[in-house]
Amino acid sequence: MTQHDKPASSSCQLAPQKDACCSSTSCGQPAVSPETTENDGHHDHKAADACCSPATNVSNLTPGSTPEGASRVRYRIDKMDCPTEERLIRNRLESMKGISRLDFNLLNRELTVYHQLEDPKAIVTALNSLEMAPQLLEAGAPATPVRPALDSKDKILLAIGGLAAISAEGIAWVTTQETGWSVIALALVSILSAGLPTLKKGWIALSNLTLNIYFLMSLAVMGAVIIGKWPEAAMVIFLFAVAEAIEALSLERARNAVKSLTALAPEIAEVQAGDGWQEQPVASVNVGSRIRVRTGSRVPLDARVDSGRAALNQAPITGESLPVDKQIGDSLYAGSIVTDGVVEAVVTAAAGESTLARIAAAIQDAQSERAPTQRFVDQFAHYYTPAVVVVAIALAVFGPLITGGAWSEWLYQSLVLLVIACPCALVISTPVTVVSGLAAAAKHGILIKGGVYLEGGRLLKVIALDKTGTLTQGKPVLTDAIPFGDMPIETALLMAASLDDHSTHPVAKALVDGWKTRQPNANTLPVADFGVLNGRGVKGTINGQPCYLGNHRLVEELDVCSKELEAKLAVLENAGKTVIILCVPSGPAAIFGVADTIRPESLQAVTALKELHIKPVMLTGDNPATARSIADQLGIEDARGNLLPEDKQAAIADMKNSYGAAGMVGDGVNDAPALARADIGFAMGAAGTATALETADVAIMDDDPRKIADFVVLSRRTSVVLKQNIALALGIKAVFLVLAFTGVATLWMAVFADMGGSLLVVFNGLRLLRR
Repeated sequence: MTQHDKPASSSCQLAPQKDACCSSTSCGQPAVSPETTENDGHHDHKAADACCSPATNVSNLTPGSTPEGASRVRYRIDKMDCPTEERLIRNRLESMKGISRLDFNLLNRELTVYHQLEDPKAIVTALNSLEMAPQLLEAGAPATPVRPALDSKDKILLAIGGLAAISAEGIAWVTTQETGWSVIALALVSILSAGLPTLKKGWIALSNLTLNIYFLMSLAVMGAVIIGKWPEAAMVIFLFAVAEAIEALSLERARNAVKSLTALAPEIAEVQAGDGWQEQPVASVNVGSRIRVRTGSRVPLDARVDSGRAALNQAPITGESLPVDKQIGDSLYAGSIVTDGVVEAVVTAAAGESTLARIAAAIQDAQSERAPTQRFVDQFAHYYTPAVVVVAIALAVFGPLITGGAWSEWLYQSLVLLVIACPCALVISTPVTVVSGLAAAAKHGILIKGGVYLEGGRLLKVIALDKTGTLTQGKPVLTDAIPFGDMPIETALLMAASLDDHSTHPVAKALVDGWKTRQPNANTLPVADFGVLNGRGVKGTINGQPCYLGNHRLVEELDVCSKELEAKLAVLENAGKTVIILCVPSGPAAIFGVADTIRPESLQAVTALKELHIKPVMLTGDNPATARSIADQLGIEDARGNLLPEDKQAAIADMKNSYGAAGMVGDGVNDAPALARADIGFAMGAAGTATALETADVAIMDDDPRKIADFVVLSRRTSVVLKQNIALALGIKAVFLVLAFTGVATLWMAVFADMGGSLLVVFNGLRLLRR
């Protein structure tokens, strides 16, 4: 034990160290024992994250990881806009031998294939057979711009198709002839200009035995032509093209919401070159280079301040609403804005490895992990579509035989049924909603690693929170300075700070910092004969007088303890504080209390969880008295102390059995076993730690515990929107299916039912972006 620790018999005995992953042999730094830290047994979070890896992996195989024995190849597919194309590609590639897994990023139109093929050219050949025109994306290459949803050519063809379709309808209505040469000519112009992409996709779907909306729409148009309804065929294909365009533009909005994250970092950095400064592209700036950022500019790369001071708006990274002061040694995040001041900093990460880039990559990878509702919808659509096709065929074949009537009328109704029944709205409702939720969370400094966690947050019944660094500031501060005798407390504090100024112990540093706060312009006193009393404190001579500064044990060894002193010490120790006593030749002169202080936001965070009917529990390696003291201030009823990492893991398992779904909030490294055991693991202050970003299910980019409740609220809201979308999609289908069976519905209604439903669920899902 070192200077300020209490004896083993004290009620404030230190708990065993939480994380023993660091050692002098494993990370090149001295092992940190619980005796050289504050009560919770934590070592410095940033230091731990830099040199230690978790004992247990928190997440399972992530979307971006490679299955064992498989190679990875990525393609940009500009023609892949929605789950319809995704299903077509899945049906084609998943049947190929040697394909291990497919990951789709619809927003960036990217396909990642994990395979065990000797030559991946077979993948390109298969994609070309679907006319998907894949572009190979080299590893580490900068992302190429995504093709816009509608270019000028698309708009012109759509306008021609619309004008021709309306003209065909007008002439047919005036002449009452749907098969006149002018009507047919205009209908063909409309079909070929606005509908040719749909017909081509329909043929590809048919040739690959895939029943999708393009096949069904092509079948409906061809059927309408066969029975002589040319104007209706033209109008149907035009309306479908318009709906497709609106849907693509809506999806582009979600894409831009994610893209805006990476666009925050500037492309040019001001880099030191010799005795001057020059502008360079950020991609060419090496780690270790010195950059300068001025007022009003964005930080181009992750860096550490080397000189100067400035206030930065870090909202794009951490979601903090107020600027944060930065000084020498502090971290700068790419994309943050200097609101006041000028700093020079040393680059700590390359452009593609910045915190901002990791956030964007994590969101993009998260899209590959389907939420439970999305998996259910995909399975439902897999069986639903073929079943409806069988019903439509039966309607066309057996309708005339059973009830009579012209076969063309029954064929028309079966075509209407096919178009209405296509599950496009149902399939697209979930990914748009999930991506909108992920993007909305990222804008507020909450990084969610997949739709499964976004949707699973609503199920949480209990959330365990680590104390140090989560509910508290994570470092000790001077909280009490109590005179004991005739010496003025200012004089006693000065003498204590003079002694502790020679120590590097965290508690000693807290006392010195507390003195500097109270007397900012004062100087310490010279100390002679300074010495360390191992496990008890320090000693030295000040102004010719021998002085001692140490813990409860030291006072007992000096034989200057009294009932009055014991009573005062007990009050502080029972409050979970580390007690330091200054002793002079006349006896004890002052008592100082040092403790880790509660974050200003912690009480609001705990209150918010309770309002959501989620039980907060504190799990800490600190002693029970300290745990109880902090818990009482926050209103936490269940506080458990003296816990090793494996004890926290067992506590999570117990809570899952007792309450249901359980979450765990920690630093992402020291609490790895508990984070892994929890249904959802939350990493606090993840902006500065690559490990936390990689291991947590949900990463809170700043240290604000209130965002735990924000995540749960967003999860519940996302679940509500998902249910609304499924109800909208199925409800619209049900209504128009009834109309189809009664012979009331038309192909026009079918298009509005299908694409109108799709647009409704897309717009409803995008509401989450306005959070």
